[in-house]
Amino acid sequence: MSKKLVACFSAQGTTAAVAKKLAAACEADFYEIKPEVPYSSADLNWNDKNSRSSVEMRDTAFRPAIADKNAHIEGYDVIFIGFPIWWYIAPTIINTFLEAYDFSGKTIVLFATSGGSGFGKTVQGIRGSVADSCTIIQGKLLNGPQTEAGLKAWVDSLKV
Repeated sequence: MSKKLVACFSAQGTTAAVAKKLAAACEADFYEIKPEVPYSSADLNWNDKNSRSSVEMRDTAFRPAIADKNAHIEGYDVIFIGFPIWWYIAPTIINTFLEAYDFSGKTIVLFATSGGSGFGKTVQGIRGSVADSCTIIQGKLLNGPQTEAGLKAWVDSLKV
């Protein structure tokens, strides 16, 4: 059996709530990816094209700093990475997280929460941030209420 980690970035707590339930369902460790400079409500205003999150999504080369680098990725075989979808891609802090560690030979399973958009070009947007030997599985959107049993069934279906 592989050792699993559920890591997530959650701007407003929605993704973290799902991630914690997922970690319990698949008996994984939990790690929250936190930005060095927290996002304010104004930063997350999608209607303001000059808000921090909107600027970051237009400049996908931008990498917001993460608060710590203590995820100990080397101890895991499978890493579930969750995030809110921002304009059909993962927030660039996910790239920062991926670039901070060696994911060679690891399996990453993505999951996300979204107010309306799908994964879009998420996988393509993060592929360059990990080694070629890293397997990335798109996973699924985990919107709305989730049960541990449902999450466990999903994880079991992945056969990771």
